[in-house]
Amino acid sequence: MDAAGLRRLLERVRDGGASVGEAAAALSDLPYQDLGYARLDHHRPLRTGWPEVVLGEGKTPEQVAGIVSAMAGRGHPVLATRAAAAAWDAVSAAVPGAVYHPLARCIVVPAEPGVSDAEPPPLADGVLVVTGGTADLPVAEEAAVTAGLMGCRVARLNDVGVAGLHRLLGQLDTLRRARVIVVAAGMEAALASVVAGLVSAPVIAVPTSVGYGASFGGVAALLGMLNACAPGVSVVNIDNGFGAGYLAAQINAMATNPTGSGIASDSIPSDSIASDGIPADGGGGGI
Repeated sequence: MDAAGLRRLLERVRDGGASVGEAAAALSDLPYQDLGYARLDHHRPLRTGWPEVVLGEGKTPEQVAGIVSAMAGRGHPVLATRAAAAAWDAVSAAVPGAVYHPLARCIVVPAEPGVSDAEPPPLADGVLVVTGGTADLPVAEEAAVTAGLMGCRVARLNDVGVAGLHRLLGQLDTLRRARVIVVAAGMEAALASVVAGLVSAPVIAVPTSVGYGASFGGVAALLGMLNACAPGVSVVNIDNGFGAGYLAAQINAMATNPTGSGIASDSIPSDSIASDGIPADGGGGGI
């Protein structure tokens, strides 16, 4: 239940379209729903503008399916990250309309159509996701799926690492059109600092666990990004594409709607992301 959904419910009660008992039933799972193995925070959209996100890692397929099923159909999209194929099999059997993004390992259940009478706004340009190499794509796609589901049109710039700097410098126009840039890179992760030195937009750096032994599973990349000599770089945890995409969407929402309250889950179109993790309009341009 988000703020817009609560307003619609109260208006229906006021106008006689719903009884007090029906409203009480609709609110019965606030502030949370106890499944025994999980307490689902259905109150979160009212507080933050975005529903709770499911971390699939460490949960059984049945638990992931149970949580996603309980969260679906409430007027907002559902996102499960780090979801293995077995979890997807369980969710797909239980939740009609769910979509799997195998590269990003994300399960998405779009908001059901008809929840709001208002036309959803177009996706907001401004988010660019950049990778150092192809091996960084799974983390980058997790960021892109997250930001796309949160109402952003996500552009991508892949395989532009510093070992071939001309590949990045040839994309300066794309870089400089972005409002916020997510940089996913492993190895020594110098790419984030280089990008931040070329643009005025904030850069969200995502260290990836890509590299040989001395990369220490992404620790070297994490330290490199934390020690970036360029200003304007913030760093999320190793392989945390979700956190980067979420933050990018928040920043982009502030830039596109500076007088609003940030992200409103009722404003997100249900078809904003295709099953391959690319925005339904094909991604690309526009930043």
